[in-house]
Amino acid sequence: MSCWDTVMDYGLRSIGIGERLLPRSDFTLCQQFTLIGSGMIWNIYFGVLALAFGFFLSIAVALGKSSATPLIRKPAEWFIFLFRGSPLFIQFFFAYFAFLSLKQVAPIFDPLTSAAFGATIVLFLNTSAYAGEIFYGALKAIPKGDLEAADAYGIMGWKRFRRITFPTMLRLAWPAYTNEAIFLFHATALVFFSGFPAWQQRGDALYYANYFADKTFNPFVPYPILAFYFILLTLSVITIFGAINRRLTRHLPQETRPKLRLRLMLVR
Repeated sequence: MSCWDTVMDYGLRSIGIGERLLPRSDFTLCQQFTLIGSGMIWNIYFGVLALAFGFFLSIAVALGKSSATPLIRKPAEWFIFLFRGSPLFIQFFFAYFAFLSLKQVAPIFDPLTSAAFGATIVLFLNTSAYAGEIFYGALKAIPKGDLEAADAYGIMGWKRFRRITFPTMLRLAWPAYTNEAIFLFHATALVFFSGFPAWQQRGDALYYANYFADKTFNPFVPYPILAFYFILLTLSVITIFGAINRRLTRHLPQETRPKLRLRLMLVR
């Protein structure tokens, strides 16, 4: 079998297209690259959906934490504390058994026990807490002069938020939010270790890397391949978010524009 045939057979296997059975012996480098790359489809799926929905929730959480009303501020503070204070793996673990309990009460909750829905919800809530704290810090860092100038011109309420507060908050928070997006995509690798099962051996990239490592007793081939794919994914995130950052800061002088910096997070 040529490498092209392998790509055609296993390139979309993680989403149920192509060969149903995994190779059992005589593993080639092409098979490992193809199947691990196929699993990356799920990692991208988890990260994109969690970011897309988490962006809006994180802004709501940041606004809630900055509210002067305790009934709004306290739930936002506890939400951030809960999901930032506990390890992501533990959140996966408890969420899976919570969804199993809901499934026993009502079968309508059955989809939540799958990684496609359940794990995405956990990642969505987790990144919303981290990003909510980032946006809250940016909200507090908005220069008071900008807000006072808006008041002087009679720009109040929703109009002030839309034209002054939100764009400035987004510009200040974007470099840190880019790092959060990168770490979120890295965190998708934890789905394999969580309680959410890989249905019919259709797992993410780490699932296939672990499969090859177990079968060949050589982890020094599949895991570097996995790292290679995540590096490519990281470069893609940096490129996309960097373009958005340049768009947000296009009105600023070149020397005052914030730069995107990747910062190491030792504990998630």
